[in-house]
Amino acid sequence: MDWTCQRLQTLAPLALYQALALRSKVFVVEQQCVYLDPDGLDLVAWHLLGFDAAGELQACARLLPPHSKGPDQACPVIGRVVVAVQARSQGQGRALMRQAMSECARLWPGQDIALSAQAHLQQFYASFGFLPVSGVYSEDGIDHIDMQRAH
Repeated sequence: MDWTCQRLQTLAPLALYQALALRSKVFVVEQQCVYLDPDGLDLVAWHLLGFDAAGELQACARLLPPHSKGPDQACPVIGRVVVAVQARSQGQGRALMRQAMSECARLWPGQDIALSAQAHLQQFYASFGFLPVSGVYSEDGIDHIDMQRAH
């Protein structure tokens, strides 16, 4: 996987299109969740994109700086974690999370990392050291749980 991590302003238009299309395919179509994906936070985020050898986007995540979701959010947030259907069960989700945590450490050294996990993926994120910091709640009709990892 060839990784790049860029701000929205420096992403090539094709890469941005691929990221938005992948997020829509998975979150809106596959998971049947109607919500506004471009929520304004993409403007302040770092976008982590993983491309295969053919240049096709296979995985991506959005890395939000501390306080971008409000004053109570004191640490960076990994979100919009997504792997293309054809790249699943090949370890790409694990590779994406390792790369996302590495980029967070580079961009915001010494900071804890937060995420809002779909509840059924709690054990996956726990395997990276993320611990629950909330109860399960519904977001856009899908059960989620807030998790955090100490630096």
